Amino acid sequence: MHNICKAFYTNSENKSVMKIRIKKIFPLLLFSLFFLASYAQEEIPDKIILSLKSGDAKELSGFFNQNVELGILENDNVYSKAQAQQIVTKFFSDYQAEEFTIIHLQTGKNNVKSVIGRLVTNKGIFRVYFLLKVNQGKSYIHQLRIEKQA
Repeated sequence: MHNICKAFYTNSENKSVMKIRIKKIFPLLLFSLFFLASYAQEEIPDKIILSLKSGDAKELSGFFNQNVELGILENDNVYSKAQAQQIVTKFFSDYQAEEFTIIHLQTGKNNVKSVIGRLVTNKGIFRVYFLLKVNQGKSYIHQLRIEKQA
């Protein structure tokens, strides 16, 4: 009987110690997750994120490659930088941006980044995908897709 009580007491102590450790570790884990999320966004130029949040097609098009594969509503083709800017300008005039958040970021070979985001507009929610390539230290959007979410 004495051994059973001793084992129960030891398990209770272990549980208390674990609770204290979890309470100490939890803020560190929370901070780490926040840091990783902000780090992922830092890999994408701030002006791209801000232009999507505000619906600023002119600012966004400053990051377009000379030719951009664009898929926005009924427009799905490869366009020149100027044509792509016009299409994005029309999209943002029809759908005023309210919020943009990055959902997923993946870095591939040669520092190519694919980004999936969520764009909230006055007329609905859209899934945004863009492909960034770095050339001579500057990021260029080679592909941009904005698709209506069901």
